[in-house]
Amino acid sequence: MPRRRRARIDAPGALHHSICRGIGRRKIFRNNTDKDDFVNRLSRVLSETNTPCYAWALLSSHLHLLLRTGNAPIATIMRKVLTGYVVSFNRRYRRNGHLFQNRYKSILCQEDNYLLELVRYIHLNPLRAKLVGSIRQLNTYAYNGHSVLMGNREAEWQDVNKVLGLFNRRVHLARKRYHDFVVKGVKMGRRPDLIGGGLIRSAGGWQAVKALGRKRIHLKGDERILGDSDFVLKVLNEQNERMDQRFRMREQGYDIEKVIERVSDLFSLRKQDILNPSRQRKRLMARSVLCYWAIRELVMSGSELSHILGLNQSSVSRAVGRGEKHVNDRKLRLIEA
Repeated sequence: MPRRRRARIDAPGALHHSICRGIGRRKIFRNNTDKDDFVNRLSRVLSETNTPCYAWALLSSHLHLLLRTGNAPIATIMRKVLTGYVVSFNRRYRRNGHLFQNRYKSILCQEDNYLLELVRYIHLNPLRAKLVGSIRQLNTYAYNGHSVLMGNREAEWQDVNKVLGLFNRRVHLARKRYHDFVVKGVKMGRRPDLIGGGLIRSAGGWQAVKALGRKRIHLKGDERILGDSDFVLKVLNEQNERMDQRFRMREQGYDIEKVIERVSDLFSLRKQDILNPSRQRKRLMARSVLCYWAIRELVMSGSELSHILGLNQSSVSRAVGRGEKHVNDRKLRLIEA
């Protein structure tokens, strides 16, 4: 019997290393036109959803992205970018069918321990794949976030300040230290500890796991998570709490209709005033609060909510961000104390 796929793990502000490969390791980028198309789509989606990107690399048969969850789940980001690219790719080459492996890999990462390691690992991919012949060539390579961090390319959607700020407050000194850090990573090779199986990856490789086993030290591992044992347990506990919350809300009779009623009362609006699109400020804010509570409290998916409200998912994502700010500013509660 095939192994059941486990649900992806995500949460507001979570750091993700996403890896997507072509079917059978076939090329997903045949030339620079393809890469430019992908970058343009990625730029648009990340900007629309306020999703920070710290590192990225496009290779012939696969790609790497290091993203932080913004106003939309990472699964939504990847679906929008990949689906749009496949449609464009198939049209350009008059082909049909899938381009990517059915399920891309997405690893939720412990930021303090792994952010810079992942930035370096991802940005060295073109050198390891021999798409460039040296660090000097990598410094100006167009389809990789390293050249942006070095100030040789522009990508407004890449969060340069976050990464460089970890090296120094002065940009020129930060770039030098970052560059030195990347150079030191060349000799480290492919780093299976960053992308391999969960427990092995988090412990630092098979040898580390064996050594811990001899000492009778047992770690908690999960292939969807990169981090130490405590971090893995914390993430899994939070995910369980999130699922428990969904059931608690339902047990208390809270569904989307109940949330709409609550928003109607708070804003003194009719149900239809909230559900029907409008640019009137009060109605727009009410819809935003509705989106925020539906996604964060009821744990509804963006696709479910977009169907109910007649919005596309990027509009729902933007509404969630507005709604969160309004809820926090006005200290609104879905369930009255």
